[in-house]
Amino acid sequence: MATKNTELSGKQKAAVLLISLGPDVAAQVYKHLSEEEIEQLTLEISSVQKVNSTEKEEILEQFHQIALAQDYITQGGIGYAKEILEKALGENEASNIIGRLTSSLQVKPFDFARRADPSQVLNFIQNEHPQTIALVLSYLDSDQSGQILSQLPQELQADVARRIATMESTTPEVINQVEQILEKKLSTTVFQDYTETGGIQAVVEVLNGVDRSTEKTILDSLEIQDPDLAEEIKKRMFVFEDIVTLDNRAIQRIIREVDSEDLRLSLKVSSEEVKELVFNNMSNRMAETFRDEMEVMGPVRLREVEEAQTRVVASIRRLEEVGEIVVARGGGDDIIV
Repeated sequence: MATKNTELSGKQKAAVLLISLGPDVAAQVYKHLSEEEIEQLTLEISSVQKVNSTEKEEILEQFHQIALAQDYITQGGIGYAKEILEKALGENEASNIIGRLTSSLQVKPFDFARRADPSQVLNFIQNEHPQTIALVLSYLDSDQSGQILSQLPQELQADVARRIATMESTTPEVINQVEQILEKKLSTTVFQDYTETGGIQAVVEVLNGVDRSTEKTILDSLEIQDPDLAEEIKKRMFVFEDIVTLDNRAIQRIIREVDSEDLRLSLKVSSEEVKELVFNNMSNRMAETFRDEMEVMGPVRLREVEEAQTRVVASIRRLEEVGEIVVARGGGDDIIV
């Protein structure tokens, strides 16, 4: 490898690091990578001809510094890590390490907010523009976001939820401006890249963390503002495999409610855990009949199975809405005493 260390790409440095650590350690690292990452890293390793001792030492030292910085972040956040590194290595080197860490390990913005109490974050952002609130909530843990969303004024809740769902990407400059709002508590380092945030799945996770009344208020408002979006969110709020979270009484009620053919199709590709739970809530004769009919059903289109599962989930949501079953969610309104 003829290029100097400063000119090596991140993948090339990773390849050199794994070569330096040896095959046994490299094999353990591979266990934590995706197939695509393994493929790309293997190509880089195979292209390395020779690594001189200077390059090797520099790369090992960089890795060591980043590992230390990550440990400091775990202990007390980015601000704490930067303070410790500045004392040890000086301001410039500390900034370089933190910069490499945030881009290579993807330390997200608002790290300090994820460590804060939700009520504190709420105090900072509740009077901000709904888009600003949506941006901050999209970076927080879903439990935190759910608690904060529940405490916002009702007229704001649906607006913020809609903005999270329709958010796509946000530039580092915008993120930096929003972070300045909370900078009084802790300085942070921006992950310098275009960062995907929000989206429908993000708002689903947030809504799963709110209480039932807040969820209903938001979804009712969204049905007026954007019916298609509200329907898509509802579809993802509870998926067929989530049946395992329901109690036996609810399962039995669902079995009586849904079309038998839809249930057979839905169970066709479900996990063994789901199948056993459903069969255990049937009579022995009914369960045996279901199993026999599923065996002779033969191949079916995946689309047909997904459509059947959607109809079953819709029935579950209807039963929940009229109070016949309980679907566990965030907040305390579903606790049975």
